Amino acid sequence: MGRFIRFMVVIIGLLVIMAVVAAGALFVVSGGRPVDFVQKTIIQFSLSSRQDDLNRSVSDDATPIRFTVNTGDTPPLIARNLVNTNLILDADLFVDYVRLNDLDRQLEAGTYFLNKSQTLIQIAVALTDSRSSQFPFRILEGWRLEEIVAMIDDNPYFSFSGAEFLGVVGPGAQVDPSFAAQVGLPPGASLEGFLYPDTYQLPAEVTATMLRDILIQAFIEKIGTQIPLDAAAQGLTVFQAVTLASIVQREAVHPDEQPMIASAYRNRLAINMRLEADPTVQYGIGFQNGSWWPRITAADYTNAVSPYNTYLNDGLPPGPIASPGLTAIQAAVYPAQSEFFYFRADCRGDGYHDFARTFEEHLANGC
Repeated sequence: MGRFIRFMVVIIGLLVIMAVVAAGALFVVSGGRPVDFVQKTIIQFSLSSRQDDLNRSVSDDATPIRFTVNTGDTPPLIARNLVNTNLILDADLFVDYVRLNDLDRQLEAGTYFLNKSQTLIQIAVALTDSRSSQFPFRILEGWRLEEIVAMIDDNPYFSFSGAEFLGVVGPGAQVDPSFAAQVGLPPGASLEGFLYPDTYQLPAEVTATMLRDILIQAFIEKIGTQIPLDAAAQGLTVFQAVTLASIVQREAVHPDEQPMIASAYRNRLAINMRLEADPTVQYGIGFQNGSWWPRITAADYTNAVSPYNTYLNDGLPPGPIASPGLTAIQAAVYPAQSEFFYFRADCRGDGYHDFARTFEEHLANGC
């Protein structure tokens, strides 16, 4: 009996030693986190048979969906929200995947643009970097305010409507007094012409006010300090220069012709001759026949009654008619030196114009 007891003691001792050695090895292998190691091993075994599910998307619909992770959201909560948004099918699978790959500690609060064609793995990785949630937005040179508004409504990335944007840039909108003074913006005027045309990378959380400020800041940076000084030296406010530039922008097909077109208009203004610019007639007419820049006839020169119609009204129109680019603004302030008062599209159909000093020369340039 004594031998048996001693034998059992030895066996138990060996088992204890083996257990201690195994625990030590597990501690070393797990990097000091044995419980975490065991849990991940179980998860890894579970996921080994679910690779197809991990690499399967809900559908092939790539329409962007705005998804927000709030500060303090846990992986299970994020997973449930993903399921509720129909971006993934299995919340537990998402939680297990991010847990196994240590992504649970990297999930970032922020707004993301996800879509149903992404796999669970792609979505999990995307949610670790909120800085990547930007989207492009392009404003073309020569667009009027309503065209920018329409583009906002057509863009699924914006969280606000074109009408909301119009509320912060349209007539009567509240404008920074320092900016208004800097450019000579009349009281109650819209920001037409000052929403600088360019391609922007916008943050997912952009608001209507933020977009307005981004576009205005781009305008300020583009014109710098010298253009306003030189305009003032010529008796022009920035507002007046941009008004003329917007007409030049709409008239010129080729940027290299903008200084000459500006020259013709500046020559007219110098002798109090009406500008008679077709784009101002179009602007006054507004949306017609599916376009904000409808084709006009000679009858419209007198029938389209509007303060913007420069066939009926002297001087510059009440304000810009579109967003001019930098080259058009430069042309308005630094026009070519010429004796031209007239121009019309040439007969070659290349987008350039023929210029004339007199009305008779202008008529002779007709096709």
